[in-house]
Amino acid sequence: MLYLWLKFIHVISSTILFGTGIGTACNLFLAQKTKEVAIISATTRYVVTADWIFTGSSGFVQALTGLWMVFIAGYPLSTPWIMGSIIGYLIAAFCWFPVVYLQIKMRDLAQKAHDTQKPLPSQFHTYYRIWFWLGWPAFISLVIVFYLMTNKPT
Repeated sequence: MLYLWLKFIHVISSTILFGTGIGTACNLFLAQKTKEVAIISATTRYVVTADWIFTGSSGFVQALTGLWMVFIAGYPLSTPWIMGSIIGYLIAAFCWFPVVYLQIKMRDLAQKAHDTQKPLPSQFHTYYRIWFWLGWPAFISLVIVFYLMTNKPT
């Protein structure tokens, strides 16, 4: 019964992780396209908050429940679909940490521009481009992890 509860929590947290990632990325992407400092400033605040609350906590829950289920089921970590899932998850995590840092920097720059009624500095756009490109390997790796977890190829 414990395994089924862990699996349920794992699926819910994966939905939160993936959904929040896509949602915050879409919101920041669309806000940036407006070129409106007030919109960008507000959106970056919400994105940073959502990423910490939802992505951070669900990412932790994912790792915990996933490894716990592997232990209960008696799978070796060297099982190909488990090893692939762990690698994919780590790729996403290693992209997420700099993404959060960049979001915080973009939030601060956008807030300063909004407060001083100035345009966004070039540093904001540099951070945005790096943020944008870091999102792709994270997204692709999580899609692969979903495939591996649901199909468990041998």
